[in-house]
Amino acid sequence: MAEFTAPQQAAQGSPERLRVAIGCGVGATIETYDFIGFGTAAALYFGDVFFPDSDPLSATLLSFATLGIGFAARPLGGIVAGHLGDRVGRKPVLVGSLLLMGIATVLIGCLPTYQMVGVWAPILLVVVRVIQGLAFGAEWGGAILMTFEHAPWRRRGLYTGITQAGFPVGLLLANLAFLLSRHTLDDNWAWRVPFLLSAVLIAVGIFIRLKIDESPQFEALKESGEVVKNPLFVVIRDDWRNVLRAFCLRITETAGYAVSITFVLSYLDDGDAPDVSGTTSLTALVTAAALGIAATTLWGGLSDRVGRRPVYLFGCAVSVVWGIPLFLLVNTEAAALILIAFVISYAVCQNSLAGVQGAWFCELFATGTRTAGTSLAYQLSAVVSGFTPMIATALYSATGWTGPAVLFTCYGLLGLLATLLTRETWGVDERREADRAVTASTETALPAAH
Repeated sequence: MAEFTAPQQAAQGSPERLRVAIGCGVGATIETYDFIGFGTAAALYFGDVFFPDSDPLSATLLSFATLGIGFAARPLGGIVAGHLGDRVGRKPVLVGSLLLMGIATVLIGCLPTYQMVGVWAPILLVVVRVIQGLAFGAEWGGAILMTFEHAPWRRRGLYTGITQAGFPVGLLLANLAFLLSRHTLDDNWAWRVPFLLSAVLIAVGIFIRLKIDESPQFEALKESGEVVKNPLFVVIRDDWRNVLRAFCLRITETAGYAVSITFVLSYLDDGDAPDVSGTTSLTALVTAAALGIAATTLWGGLSDRVGRRPVYLFGCAVSVVWGIPLFLLVNTEAAALILIAFVISYAVCQNSLAGVQGAWFCELFATGTRTAGTSLAYQLSAVVSGFTPMIATALYSATGWTGPAVLFTCYGLLGLLATLLTRETWGVDERREADRAVTASTETALPAAH
């Protein structure tokens, strides 16, 4: 706790705290719109557009493999961004990652199809997807770190929850775009337009991020001459256990999403699965994403009051028991029950974990290696989650829906174990220390009595 030596900063955060949280959240919205939009397009369109010579199941597998390649590239983006974030600053990484993501996403909307250029179509799709993965890998650590280090000490869960809420906003916008394009455009443009529209969002995001101030903790680190020369090496050497813990904690959330949302979208769109229209499943997901905006922030705020671990334990415990009921609900083909399935999967299972991760992961690492540590753990887990839809599809072909359901439960068990093995960074003692800092700040601010 030695880094919190200024009571005023600990109590109130920087003057820019809310603008930074919202600005980073806007960037997260845009990058999620771009990255998650690819997942939706992969589930609904890319099998036919880029792999038409395959049978339907193989086309879905190849489409999800392309989705996974982007996730596999994320650790490299996280490593590079983590190094630069701890060496150069958080802000340059934020601007650069957003610009790179925007270029890659617009290019996806311009790609030729298999019918136009043959095998070059999926090759180009893979290349652009790798660029997307590098950019998204660079995004999270910088955005969360900026928010965390500007926020008031005892409300860091809430503020990082605001930034994390940018992800459900991006999910909402991406799926709204696909929902609207599915009903207003022909198949050739229905998947292109959502990617092309991201150009407008990127311009807005760059403008906002250029106006955000650098992290006060990083500025203090530079002034003291204590910037770590090789943060990645230091964090692997000295803090590898926390990297491993955060890696396992993250898998439950992101790989669980890959099963309960990405795979389920494809499952419901499969002619051999329940007879559910794409409109029904996308509408359910849009509703869940809208609720997730508030849910993510509220889960983060709750962790400020009760600690990080209790909230995470709850989310993992629900995930453990949710796998079978999830598929039982969607198999009914009833729109209302499918809606409930998506809401619980996203607003409860996923958001309860995502809302806590921002603060908890940052608190596990020291300031000088914080970007490297959080980015490495966060993005390495993306490799697992990126190929999870493909694994779930393979399990489904071999065992039916029970295979993906059990996979989801196993991810929940992994998170439950990791939560029990990870130290509480915001327990009773830490909250008392924060209260003392607030009291000291208030007393300092009061005029002396005469």
